[in-house]
Amino acid sequence: MDPSEKDGDGVTGAAESLPPPPPVAPDVTPIKAQEPEVKKTFRNPMARRSLGTKGTKVPILTNHFKVSVSNVDGQFFHYSVAIFYEDGRPVDAKGVGRRVLDRVHETYDTELGGKQFAYDGEKSLFTVGALPRNKLEFTVVLEDVTSSRNNGNASPGSPNEGDKKRIRRPYRSKTFKVEISYAAKIPMQAIANALRGQESENSQEAFRVLDIILRQHAAKQGCLLVRQSFFHNDPKNFADVGGGVLGCRGFHSSFRTTQSGLSLNIDVSTTMIIQPGPVVDFLIANQNVRDPFSIDWAKAKRTLKNLRVTTSPTNQEYKITGLSEKPCREQLFTLKQKGGSANGDGQTTEVTVYDYFVQHRNIELRYSADLPCINVGKPKRPTFFPIELCSLVSLQRYTKALSTFQRSSLVEKSRQKPQERMNVLTNALKINNYDAEPMLRACGVSIVRNFTQVEGRVLPTPKLKVGNGEDLFARNGRWNFNNKKFVNACRIEKWAVVNFSARCDAQNLVRELKKCGGAKGIFVEDPFDVFMENGQYRRAPPQVRVEKMFEEVQSKLPGPPKFLLCLLPERKNCDVYAPWKRKNLSDFGVVTQCLSPTRVNDQYLTNLLLKINAKLGGLNSVLAGEIQPSLPMVSKVPTLILGMDVSHGSPGHSDIPSIAAVVSSRQWPSISRYRAAVRTQSPKVEMIDSLYKRVSDTEDAGIMRESLIDFYTSSGKRKPDQIIIFRDGVSESQFNQVLNLELNQIIQACKFLDEKWNPKFVVIIAQKNHHTKFFQPNSPDNVQPGTIIDNKVCHPRNNDFYLCAHAGMIGTSRPTHYHVLHDEVGFTADDLQELVHSLSYVYQRSTTAISVVAPICYAHLAATQLGQWMKYEDASETSSSHNEAGSGANANAPPVPAMPKLNESVCNSMFFC
Repeated sequence: MDPSEKDGDGVTGAAESLPPPPPVAPDVTPIKAQEPEVKKTFRNPMARRSLGTKGTKVPILTNHFKVSVSNVDGQFFHYSVAIFYEDGRPVDAKGVGRRVLDRVHETYDTELGGKQFAYDGEKSLFTVGALPRNKLEFTVVLEDVTSSRNNGNASPGSPNEGDKKRIRRPYRSKTFKVEISYAAKIPMQAIANALRGQESENSQEAFRVLDIILRQHAAKQGCLLVRQSFFHNDPKNFADVGGGVLGCRGFHSSFRTTQSGLSLNIDVSTTMIIQPGPVVDFLIANQNVRDPFSIDWAKAKRTLKNLRVTTSPTNQEYKITGLSEKPCREQLFTLKQKGGSANGDGQTTEVTVYDYFVQHRNIELRYSADLPCINVGKPKRPTFFPIELCSLVSLQRYTKALSTFQRSSLVEKSRQKPQERMNVLTNALKINNYDAEPMLRACGVSIVRNFTQVEGRVLPTPKLKVGNGEDLFARNGRWNFNNKKFVNACRIEKWAVVNFSARCDAQNLVRELKKCGGAKGIFVEDPFDVFMENGQYRRAPPQVRVEKMFEEVQSKLPGPPKFLLCLLPERKNCDVYAPWKRKNLSDFGVVTQCLSPTRVNDQYLTNLLLKINAKLGGLNSVLAGEIQPSLPMVSKVPTLILGMDVSHGSPGHSDIPSIAAVVSSRQWPSISRYRAAVRTQSPKVEMIDSLYKRVSDTEDAGIMRESLIDFYTSSGKRKPDQIIIFRDGVSESQFNQVLNLELNQIIQACKFLDEKWNPKFVVIIAQKNHHTKFFQPNSPDNVQPGTIIDNKVCHPRNNDFYLCAHAGMIGTSRPTHYHVLHDEVGFTADDLQELVHSLSYVYQRSTTAISVVAPICYAHLAATQLGQWMKYEDASETSSSHNEAGSGANANAPPVPAMPKLNESVCNSMFFC
């Protein structure tokens, strides 16, 4: 808590010496000085009012497996666990805990009253019913304290005690003291209450215990554990994605409360692991070099640190602490001679690591002589092994961000058709054999092995309109513009082409673009010129290339262009992209479209024109219900639709600011036109903190003010009476923050504009990151686009539903899980579901229904595009945040660099399209 908030009147310490405030007369209401008044009511997620009925009913199978719990009168007892070394130091090496507790269980069964327990691998242990005493202390001995193999999210215990060079000495055993003390009681009745929709702290804890039992079950089978996902050490499940990294397929399993009771949700899950086997093979693949002698060892040292290896011939396991300074044939260490005196001060000689292994141990070394050794010792007492004797242990997570190539390779290799996925999941239930898990038996938990059948509905396809008032009928979630014109076609005039050395016939491209544009109703005038990049700048830094290109364009054009078409040389990750976009959108206010022309055909040009038309203020297709306003609830009353998303830096870049984007609809009653506002905020912070930013009595610099004013000016001087918020990327634990912190900011922004204005709010969360999948019984195909499910596997109380709006062409469709947290408008289930479905058809960049509502996709695009600008921020600004900002939004973290402002001439455009 901030020290200034300790006393109610904001004064710390001195409060006692101040006189009491004067009494307030009963008929006087004190005037609040600053903030616009927002009623401080705490909002909880709303309950479901009714189920939807529209659409064609279809049977659907889902990967939820029914669970019954017979022991609801029992109780879980929670105990805290503390583990110490013999000398009283606490054990902080995480991997050791499970092995120590397993030994406690084997050795002290009677003292534990014969009880099974579930241990989370760290500080908590749970039993069904109480242990014999509230505090128990045990001592156990473990022979070989290298890490347990199965705690994937834990770093292994340090095995480097003692001098490893004298390998023949039997490895030391270690003694541990374990204290188990009573912490709390959790009635299993809480599970039954949660199934009736009465969730509480207790029920969350009870489900946590059930999930810990699943984790422990997997740990005993030697799995790598990543949250609620489990990965077996089976090479059949590994797929090489390049760079020494493998995709490892495993399973997610967790207990969920649903309308039809408790279910176990099992899904296929993938994590990245380091390629097991010889260290050298991994480094060659990781650095993409030909042989060990081309390896960059400084980079290798960073990559290998803390990875676990086994050494031959003893097969002992160690953790890598570093590399030797010198190559194996030169690296000396002190060897104690045999026959030294008992107190250890015998003869010592200096010997190279190479000579020791080749001459003293008679081990042949083929290629290690000129390579560094692997160090597994302590900083002051290194322990070296020749690199070819070291092999990386299997199932070690790779946590860095994947390259574009690795990512696409992973997607390709982990795809599964619906039927194949069902078979894999059925098999997973057999392999996991939960019926044999003693803790689940003690809870009276049994799991049915059949997929749960639910009733789905396929909603009618929204009707679209294109140019000349023509209807456009989508089939299977797809449509095209063959022989059709855009509903609102722009003109491409006062424009030019710039070519950053892409191999392309630009003149021909322009000719084809004019022809294709004409067919879609877009008039494309001749460009002013095609500017080719000067060859001497091709190797210059990206910003320099962009500056030089702009100097060229400015010197030749008669006035500022309205549009620039930019040809990039590489398809993915062209480093000119971000500085080019920033220069255009922030400095000059010019709409720009980048492309990397490979195969230019009609389809390619149509897709290009979809984006250009939307960016220049046109529309490609709209809902019929927008043209003759007939969208339920939204067409009758001025309604603002918001899409909100926050994107964070990739793994390993914890100092990059997070990017918050809010897109807002404009020109009501349209729900197809949007603008975006984007801000930076502290790294890894999920809640948007810049929706309302009061700077003075008359100024609010927040995002919402921009959106509200634009809606007002673009919608015929109407304020929105309804505001529908779609929020992406938050987990269930953060729902209350969205409902209270974020919504309060939005209400404050409204009140700041007009104290008497009370719009009605709807708050909907969209989640893609979940594990519920749907299948058509007896069909190899994905569920049909428009399939909606709001029964059986949804929340027992809250208002949620799953919608698969898109046609899954490859792999298994992932439905979007929508949670309606708040609804002051009073939508019926059918009307709201129809609106969400319709918003999946207004995405201007594509001719397909998309899997999540368009405003959220746009927010994601805007955050991603402007996030790339930040990589080119002035280095001095970002380096300051680089040093200390590891702690997220802490008070001493340096200020987050501000997002460069969009130029006024493009800030209301769909520049992100």
